This record gives sequence, structure tokens and C-alpha cells, in this order.
Amino acid sequence: MTFDYDFFVIGAGSGGVRASRIAAGLGAKVAVAEDTFMGGTCVNVGCVPKKLFVYASEFAEHFEAAKGFGWQQVDGSFDWPTLRDNKTKEIERLNGIYERMLGGANVEVIHGRATLLGNNKVGIGDKVVTAKHILIATGGTPKWPTFEGAEHCITSDQIFYLETLPKRVLVQGGGYIAVEFAGILNGLGCATELAYRGPLFLRGFDSEVREFVATQMAEKGVQLSFNTDIESIAKNDDGSLTVRLNNGEVREVDAVLSAIGREPRINGLGLENTQVKTAKNGFIEVDNNFLTADPSIYAVGDVVGRMPLTPVALAEGMALARYLFDNKPIELNYSNIPTAVFCQPNIATVGLTQQQAEEQFGEVLVFKSDFKALKHTLSGLAERTLMKLIVDKTTDKVVGCHMVGPDAAEIMQGIAVAIVAGATKQDFDNTIGIHPSAAEEFVTMRSPV
Repeated sequence: MTFDYDFFVIGAGSGGVRASRIAAGLGAKVAVAEDTFMGGTCVNVGCVPKKLFVYASEFAEHFEAAKGFGWQQVDGSFDWPTLRDNKTKEIERLNGIYERMLGGANVEVIHGRATLLGNNKVGIGDKVVTAKHILIATGGTPKWPTFEGAEHCITSDQIFYLETLPKRVLVQGGGYIAVEFAGILNGLGCATELAYRGPLFLRGFDSEVREFVATQMAEKGVQLSFNTDIESIAKNDDGSLTVRLNNGEVREVDAVLSAIGREPRINGLGLENTQVKTAKNGFIEVDNNFLTADPSIYAVGDVVGRMPLTPVALAEGMALARYLFDNKPIELNYSNIPTAVFCQPNIATVGLTQQQAEEQFGEVLVFKSDFKALKHTLSGLAERTLMKLIVDKTTDKVVGCHMVGPDAAEIMQGIAVAIVAGATKQDFDNTIGIHPSAAEEFVTMRSPV
């Protein structure tokens, strides 16, 4: 059978763009359809603008710290429209880069909503095209809460474009996004409360890391309300919001940011016209080669719900393209994937938590350092840093590494290479540290706790 395309990709986010570029480079005729913005969530309403906002929110502390180093008080006023608009200009620049990057790779870009019409068939508007292979790479979208008055909330999709910065904000949730934005908003001068229905946020991270971050965030001014959730929201005549919590308390705020998780972006995709199956949580089911239950349709990235991280989507897209058009087997390893939470202070981690390591190996050695960074001996700030190594006692391999503190992600990326390569605690001990630096603590911890 002759097809219009060898490879038709729905979604120009991280996974879709990488898959399409690799496939085109291997000689395939490729098209990508995108109905919102080039670059997907990460570029537009995720990682990139979020990190820019994190930078912005840290300056207040930098200004405060500068006094201890002899700098006179600087003007600490903050202008929200400047940050918002400069961020938008940068995102628009990146959108253009993605468009040119695809064109330069001989990938046809189609602006519009693609709908699956059946085996090997895709519709865009009133046009129908065929493809030998179809890839769903539509990513995820924020979950909307279901309590009364939920329509008055904003999500991470809207917060980057607010007309004005709210003075009082309640953040709902306990994952990456909620914790990161609680720090951002607090740093930008908003009176910020984080409400999470569980006893402690960041479920899945090392428990000591979670507790340490909670203490640090509270000291920085974020009000943490655990075992607390929203029951209802009512909008007042002056535009403010009255929030009723499940503990009977009431809050008066200017905005509620709901960050209770993300779900696959599959509404209106036409899955009902195919054999594609979804799991109970809504994510698309795929096999080890990212093939769905439909023989012509594949899926990668956040829409399959394995690890919702941009680098993972990139790796999956690249592996799939090489599998389909270069006969290379897919051999992705989802263990030891480093990750970071850009809360304040930052978290970065790779490998197992202490609890996971104890379950898997039985006896482990834990090395820990909790200290005030050199900078803060003069800054006057109370912030502390936590570093932790988890070692399998039998093999001496470092099976987990965790850090809370400034530049944690930058430090952890290098350590992740060592962990993936199978480094032992002796390898860490044999490595000379860079002095004075926080990172040297990882190679100077000698006594287990």
C-alpha cells in the first residue's frame, strides 16, 4: 500500500519533535501536526518558563544576602509585567526555533488539530492523509479539580500569563508543580500558602529530603498546610476568593493555583476510531516498542505516563524513530534517571530512596551531610543544604544520591553519570574534592549515620 507519509506525528512537543527529526534524517517522509504551540508543554507552559520564574523569584534573597557582603540596600521593587512579557518574548523566540528546526530537517509542519480516523488515517480539518506509522505525542494537560467553584482556579497553563500578580495565593497540591510554584510565588512577594491533602508533599522522594524541604520552605515564609484540601471556592464582588477548607477553616485570597497533577491530552484525538487502548488512569497503553493495540499507531512521552520528564520523552522519541526506520532495537533503561524539583531550595536526586534501597538490598549504608553553605556564613540567611548517599553494603555500589540546596540539579547531573556507570562508595572516596564548594561534600563523607 502507498501512503502519503511514512511517519505522521501528532504533537510538536519534546518527544514528537525529536522522533520526527530523527525519522526524517533516516530518510522517512515525515509530517508533524500541532494545534497549539511549537515545543509542547516544556517550552511553553512548563520547564523553560518555570525555570525563568524561579530565577526571578530568587533575587529577593540575593538582595538580602548581599548586605552581609558589603552591598548597600538595593531597590527591591518587582514589576510583574516585565517578567511576564520578557518570558513571553523568549518563548516566542523558541517557538520559531522549533519551527525552523523541523523545516531544516525536511519535516512538514501542519498547524491544526489532527484526529485519528482509523488504521493509518489522520484527518486535519477537511483533509484526510494516510501514514504507514502514526505517533501520538500529545503530552499532558493539568487536571481540573471537581469541587464547587473550581472554575475560579487557575492552573500552570494560565499562571504564566496573568494580567496582574496576586497578592495572596493558595496553591493546591503536593507534586513538583505545586511545590515549585509555592516557592516562586513566595519569592515574588505573594503571601503564599500550600495546601496538600496528604501528610507530607513530594510523595515518592526520599522521606528525609521531603521533611528537610518542608522545614526550609516554611522558614522562607511559605505557609504549609498538610492534611488539608479545598472544599469550595466562592468569588467575591471585589474579585477576591473565599476558600473553604476541609478542616473548617476559611481563607480569603486573590488566586487559587490548582496543581493536583496532570492527565493525558487525548480528548478529541479520535481514539475511538482506532484499536488504541487506555489504562484506568487514562494514559495510552503501549508495549516495550511504544506500539499501541493498533498496529499502525505508536505513542511516547507524557501521554503514556511512564516518567513525565522532558528528557525521557526525547529519549523515547529518538529510540522509536531509530527502531522504525533504522531497525535499531529499543533498549531504554528507566532506572537511575536523575530528576530535579526547582523548589527553594532545589532538590535533585538519582537512584533509589533510602526506603527503596532497604527494601531491595536489605542492609544499606547511609552517608549524610547537613550544613550551612559557606555563602551563608556572611549572608545571614538561615538556609541549609542536605546531601545524602545510599550505598548497598554488600557491593559498595552507590545506589542513591540526593541533594537539597543551591545548584542541586547542576551537581546531580554529573553524579548521575557516575551512578549509571556503577560507581562505588570507594570511587567517591578516591575522588579529590573541589574546594571550597558544596559539591565536595559528596566525596568527603566518610562515616555512615
